[in-house]
Amino acid sequence: MESEQITGQDRVTNGEVEIFFGSRFGYLDLIQDFSEAIGRWVGFDEDSRYWIGLSIRESVTNAIQHGNKLDESKKVSVRFQIMPDRLVICVQDQGEGFDDSEIPDPLDPENLLKPSGRGIFYVRSFMDDVRYRALPGGGLEMRMEKRLDHQKEGDENEN
Repeated sequence: MESEQITGQDRVTNGEVEIFFGSRFGYLDLIQDFSEAIGRWVGFDEDSRYWIGLSIRESVTNAIQHGNKLDESKKVSVRFQIMPDRLVICVQDQGEGFDDSEIPDPLDPENLLKPSGRGIFYVRSFMDDVRYRALPGGGLEMRMEKRLDHQKEGDENEN
């Protein structure tokens, strides 16, 4: 099976897609496959699609495990907002939220060998902008942004 190439005229430049599912890890592969398709539609290269998919997988894992505490009756939503120059992904859970200043530094020598605690660090490394907000009805939203030009906000073009 050959992989499809998206040309400039096939590229999706505006739109929004949202997926809701119960808090089960069984959905992770589906969400990652879906993010790969969205990334291809938007026009990201293979490496960028990989890092976006990994970031989504990490944030959905956190929403299921830490946010919703593995409660299958609680939902996770993933919303993809496609814009001409960027992709915004919002992952929401129905948990109690957290204070990101209390997250241990995964690069601290006493945390290097711990089997968990790197997900948010990875997401911040791979995405151009990451923000959190408590939702009015309860829960937390993690908003991730990846720009098509791959410039982080504040970076200057070297042209």
